[in-house]
Amino acid sequence: MEDGFHFDIREELRKLPEKPGVYIMHDSTDAILYVGKAVNLRRRVHQYFVKKLNRGPKIEYMVTKIAYFEYIVTDSELEALILENNLIKEHRPKYNTLLKDDKTYPYIKVTTGETYPRVLFTRKLKKDGSKYFGPFKSAGSVRDTIELMRKLFQIRDCTRSLPRDEGKERPCLNYQIGQCGAPCQGYITAEEYRKKVEQAVDFLSGNYKPVVRMLTEKMEKASADLDFEDAAAYRDLRTSVLEVSEKQKMESGDGDDRDVMAMAVDGTEAVVQVFYVRGGKLIGRDHSFLHIGLDEDRKTVLSDFVRQFYAGNMMLPSEVMLETDIDDRELLEKWMTMRRGKAVHIRVPQRGAKEKLVAMARENAEIVLKQDRERIRMQEGRTIGAMQEIASLLGIGHLSRVEAYDISNTSGVESVGSMVVFEHGKPKTSDYRKFRIQTVEGPNDYASLQEVLTRRFTHGITEAAELEAKHVDRKMGSFSVFPDLIMMDGGRGQVNIAEGVMEKLGLTIPVCGMVKDDYHRTRGLYFHNVELPIDTHSEGFKLITRVQDEAHRFAIEYHRSLRTKAQTHSLLDDIEGIGPARRKALLRAFGSVEEIRDASLDQLSHAPSMDARSAANVWNFFHKSDKIKR
Repeated sequence: MEDGFHFDIREELRKLPEKPGVYIMHDSTDAILYVGKAVNLRRRVHQYFVKKLNRGPKIEYMVTKIAYFEYIVTDSELEALILENNLIKEHRPKYNTLLKDDKTYPYIKVTTGETYPRVLFTRKLKKDGSKYFGPFKSAGSVRDTIELMRKLFQIRDCTRSLPRDEGKERPCLNYQIGQCGAPCQGYITAEEYRKKVEQAVDFLSGNYKPVVRMLTEKMEKASADLDFEDAAAYRDLRTSVLEVSEKQKMESGDGDDRDVMAMAVDGTEAVVQVFYVRGGKLIGRDHSFLHIGLDEDRKTVLSDFVRQFYAGNMMLPSEVMLETDIDDRELLEKWMTMRRGKAVHIRVPQRGAKEKLVAMARENAEIVLKQDRERIRMQEGRTIGAMQEIASLLGIGHLSRVEAYDISNTSGVESVGSMVVFEHGKPKTSDYRKFRIQTVEGPNDYASLQEVLTRRFTHGITEAAELEAKHVDRKMGSFSVFPDLIMMDGGRGQVNIAEGVMEKLGLTIPVCGMVKDDYHRTRGLYFHNVELPIDTHSEGFKLITRVQDEAHRFAIEYHRSLRTKAQTHSLLDDIEGIGPARRKALLRAFGSVEEIRDASLDQLSHAPSMDARSAANVWNFFHKSDKIKR
């Protein structure tokens, strides 16, 4: 809290309005402990501070941590629900029931709003007039299905704007290999193409029989004509279609879309199993792990899960089937209906096939919880546990974020630096950064590291100050979040450079070096002028190796990309007004730079994508400068 800030809980409780809204509980460090919604803020928040109210040990302990609270008034309970979901997702409060992972599911998107629709892979649902199919658990199976559909229906996957760009460029490779009807050239009419798209939509909806029948007929005809190569191709396509159809063999018979959810609980661990039924067919399943309080009942946990699950980028079905009734069922139905644009019902089946499906989901949840418990422990040992090992080895109290740096060059040419980030023992690729060395000439790794670290942390200090002036959390910046530990690829020399930069900038971030042996294998950490040996079989050692390898890989990839770019630089890139598109068009029209040089001004003016000014620039470059290269 800010200096001088005093919060009188009793006084503030009296000020609470009797209106719907969201309340936010904070501790003495301003951290958010809990976010909740209320129909009546005064009545709901008062309940936390009433003694001898049976709230369970988790909430009782949380109340002892509350230093102050704030609230946001809304016009309705539904608005409070939406706001609560957004705040929980943004802040992930410690005492709210939280999903352990924030998944985005793959979907198949058919852009039916386009004149010549495409079939695409996506993880984002938008109200853009397209048709979406899914969700699917495996991104690989989605891509395989899309590839199969392109072979079956010859639907384009390019980004050309049709029919505007029709005939402007030659047909692509997909047309040559029979996976596109080339609408970009007008080889297929919009009506014919639309029929193929309708067949594809029918296929994605689960109607495989017409496709199987068509492929069988073509296979038999090709075989009768002794065209065994085509017959084998049709046979393989037919096999692929049958495999896809087998994955969706469980049917409910009513053709509805529904999600089926059931939960298994063991202590503070819980798993919710979700079955996805689309068009009456079970198309996939998935599970989510939750960390819960010992005192939380199934209804509350399942209710929290439903809210968080559908607050994300998830396609809403017409029906959600649960093993037990949940709190706020009617409110959740109203919220889900608003998001979907059509009615959504939450039901608890009591008998028949639907109840058996819920029972099957519950059984699967119990199996997942039992079998995956050890795997989860091992994974946490490889990540969070490994970070704790490193922190203990170095004597650092807290270790959550690590940044590692490396330099790559070839005899000092195209020198680059890499910064990789690991949080909670896992790579955070969104925070990776690469640096092109600007002030150092030749193969001087120490000077290059000094430049990279100075640029990174100077930028971070400046950005943090700007965010603070705007009263914005520094976590919102791209450079303002600093690590708990800097790991250098190397020993004493690299560590001394990094510590010198920290001292110059007034920062107190600890620095260690990842030392390698004569065989280029990691052997230990260099810290405070001492090389610390580490058990090579420990998870901490394995994490250090992963961090070092990742920093090295990232630097080399960037260096290689710059080197390749330099090698593929064209003389045409030096001409004003000639970008990548015109360069490609000129080379396609004339065949080589020499032919372009020998072309007349009139020929250049009439080349594709060229105008009079661009043509004059090209002609002048080759005929009126000292840059002519023959």
